[in-house]
Amino acid sequence: MAHAPLRFGLIGTGRIGQVHAAGIAADPDAVLAWIADPLVEGAQRVAAAYGGIATDSAEEVFASNAVDAILVASPTSTHVDLIARAVDAGLPVLCEKPIDLDIGRVDALRPKIRTAGVPVAIGFNRRFDPAFSSVRARVAGGEIGTLEQLTIISRDPSAPPAAYVAVSGGIFRDMAIHDFDMARFFLPDIVEVSAVGTTTFDPGAREHRDYDTAVTTLRSASGAIVTIINSRHSAVGYDQRLEAFGGTGSLHVANAPTSLVSLSTATAVEARPPYEPFFLERYAVAYASELREFIKLARGEASTNPTFEDGRAALVIADAAQASASSRRAVAVDLA
Repeated sequence: MAHAPLRFGLIGTGRIGQVHAAGIAADPDAVLAWIADPLVEGAQRVAAAYGGIATDSAEEVFASNAVDAILVASPTSTHVDLIARAVDAGLPVLCEKPIDLDIGRVDALRPKIRTAGVPVAIGFNRRFDPAFSSVRARVAGGEIGTLEQLTIISRDPSAPPAAYVAVSGGIFRDMAIHDFDMARFFLPDIVEVSAVGTTTFDPGAREHRDYDTAVTTLRSASGAIVTIINSRHSAVGYDQRLEAFGGTGSLHVANAPTSLVSLSTATAVEARPPYEPFFLERYAVAYASELREFIKLARGEASTNPTFEDGRAALVIADAAQASASSRRAVAVDLA
C-alpha cells in the first residue's frame, strides 16, 4: 500500500538538526513540514534549503495540526518537555540522546511513555551502522559461539570547546553513552559498572572537572564482559572500532578510511590517509537507516529503533560509570 510522505516537525537546527533535516529531505517517504528554533535564523536557513515553514516556537509546530511526527534535535535540557508534548499530542517522536542529564526527570516521564501508546524512539544511530549491525546479527546467530568479551573503542578527533563541556553532562553521559547503548545492543542485561577516568590533555575538561580519557568495564548477567575505551582526542581521525570475542572465534569492525588508496615507498609501506574525520561522515548511512526505521515505527509497522527504555538504561549506566570513576568502586545497576 502506498503511503503519503510523513510530515515532520523538526525542533532544533544546530549541527545534528541540520543532519536530520537533510535526511528527511532525501527520504522519499518524508517531508520537512515545520522547523522550529528559538534562533529563528537557523530555522529559516534550513527551510530555505529543504522546504517547510520556519518558526521560533516549538509550540507553533504542535499547534499547526500539519505534522505527523516530531524529531527533537534541540539541546538536552529541552528533551523531556518536548517528548511529553509530542506524546500528549499523539505524535510519534524521535529524540536525540540523551533523554536528559537527570535520571529523576527521565523516570518522572516514564509512566506517561508506558501508558500513552505513542511511539518514542531515541537517537542511538550507531545501532544502524551496517558493520556494527552485521556483527551483532552474526553474534546472535552463533557464528562465534557464546559471546564472552566485547571491546568498543571510541575516540573523538579532538576535544570539544570548554563551553560545551560545561553543559554536556560529562564524558560518560555525553560521549560514552553511545557506547553504553552499543554494549546493550549486544548484551542488554548489564548488572555492574566499573570506570576510571583521567584528565590528561584537555583544559576544558580540567576546568569543568570532567575527564578527557576513560575506560569502562561492564559485566552482564551472563558473565560476559564489555570493555569501553574513550578519549576526547585521536590524531589519526575518528576512531571507531569493535571486537566481539566468543568461544569459537571473533568478529572485528575496523575504522572507516577516507580513501582505499595506500602508498608504499622506500620509507613507508602501505601508508594510508587518516580515518573519517568525525561522526557526520562515519555514520551518514546509520542516520539514514535510523530515519527509515522511525518512519516505519510512526506508521505502526515493526521497527528496530531504540526505545525510551533503551535511552533510560544507557543513562543509568552512564550515571553508574560517573559514580564508579569518582568513588573508584564497582557500582551495581538494575535496569528494570
